[in-house]
Amino acid sequence: MARNSIGLIELSSIAAGFEVCDAMLKAADVELVLARTICSGKYMVMVRGDVAAVRAAVEAGCQAGDFSVIDTFVIPNVHEDIFPAISGTAAPDHLEALGIVEAFSVASLVEAADAMAKAANVRLVEVRLAMALGGKAFASCTGSVAAVRAAVEAGAQQVARKGLLVNKVVIPQPRPELLREMI
Repeated sequence: MARNSIGLIELSSIAAGFEVCDAMLKAADVELVLARTICSGKYMVMVRGDVAAVRAAVEAGCQAGDFSVIDTFVIPNVHEDIFPAISGTAAPDHLEALGIVEAFSVASLVEAADAMAKAANVRLVEVRLAMALGGKAFASCTGSVAAVRAAVEAGAQQVARKGLLVNKVVIPQPRPELLREMI
């Protein structure tokens, strides 16, 4: 069974988050990737599995979460760079160009990071999900200036569709100190 799909539910209630997590895990054969509180008093649940199982889990979670659901997604064929970037294990030894997309929502940002990785030959550096960020999230990538520009544009468009884009930047030849500050 291909477990290359992910789904996420972002909630405004921590208590509902636990209930939603349980409902998602009971609804389908999915693997729990993340379930935790995030700033500012929100909760997120991310699962992975085959497409049908992830869709079923997210649907069940949305029913359980009801009015607490802020945002959701299902990405059927997620880019493999997403998981190391979320876990903080994707740090390169240097940065070519640096691109960053910043969003008001965790869900929209993960969708943006996937779009960034698929749009151009870039490497995701980090996907930071609302921890010590006031509920915001950001994704960063590195590669050639042209590739980073294309990736950032694709990610920013994904977030902007939901009206949740905070900012986007591309920095050619960033100073090495920036990498130390990121990871």
